[in-house]
Amino acid sequence: MKLTTKFNLILIIVLSLSFIICAYFSYNILQRNAKREVAKHAGMMLEAALAIRSYTVTEIRPLLSEQMQHKFLPQSVPAYAATQSFNTLRAKHPKYTYKEATINPTNLRNRATDWETDIVQEFTNNKNRKEITGVRQTPTGPVLFLARPIQIKKKGCLNCHSTVSAAPATLIDKYGTANGFGWKLNEIVGSQIVTVPMSVPVQKANEVFVTFMMLLVGVFLFIIIVLNVMLKQIIVKPVMRMAIAANKISVGKFDTPEFDEAGKDEVAILSASFNRMRRSLQKAIQILKQRAPK
Repeated sequence: MKLTTKFNLILIIVLSLSFIICAYFSYNILQRNAKREVAKHAGMMLEAALAIRSYTVTEIRPLLSEQMQHKFLPQSVPAYAATQSFNTLRAKHPKYTYKEATINPTNLRNRATDWETDIVQEFTNNKNRKEITGVRQTPTGPVLFLARPIQIKKKGCLNCHSTVSAAPATLIDKYGTANGFGWKLNEIVGSQIVTVPMSVPVQKANEVFVTFMMLLVGVFLFIIIVLNVMLKQIIVKPVMRMAIAANKISVGKFDTPEFDEAGKDEVAILSASFNRMRRSLQKAIQILKQRAPK
């Protein structure tokens, strides 16, 4: 096997291992960054929902207090305001969702599904837990969800949810008496859940990954070509010239010019050693010829 073949074989093995390692770490880093970006968007959506809830309580509800004596207006409910706002957002971004999933809601559209019930139960079992994040597979692709508990911290919330007799008559007229009652102070009754699609960030991460890998392949090919050219010029050619010269000298042809000894690298040292060997061999042959009987 030629020297260049051995060199290229080793180089390809090393670069292939490097490529696999780079691919593994870069892919995981890009996927983590994509997930972090999605989680950031989900967090911003949840904070926006909290801002809408606060605005409804401080700005909208007081304006509707008089009308509420005659008719229950869901626009005064923070959960309704936040949900309606995000339903408007879904007109352009249908894969983004916000829901105040509740085990026993007054408005049945807020009733928790099976997987949402599991999240509420997790908050109930671990009251110190303030947030849950995860990824769900859906027919439209993976989505990241961010959930926070809904806990009854103010007695004012129980005016509509403690008992049927304590609830406003206008609320009973609108929603009936079957749901949304029996809540207790400090009880976790549901969870605010935001879902954000991961398909676009993941797709971008995959595109960046493919581009990076293609660039890496190009860099590796460039390295292989450059190293082969350098190997040929610096090592292979001088060694081949020495091999040809050694072959000629072995049959008594000393007309081959000496090699350039300039430099201090290994090839220069080898050239100097070869030149000394050639001169010594030439002198030895001359001496033998002189002493040979005529």
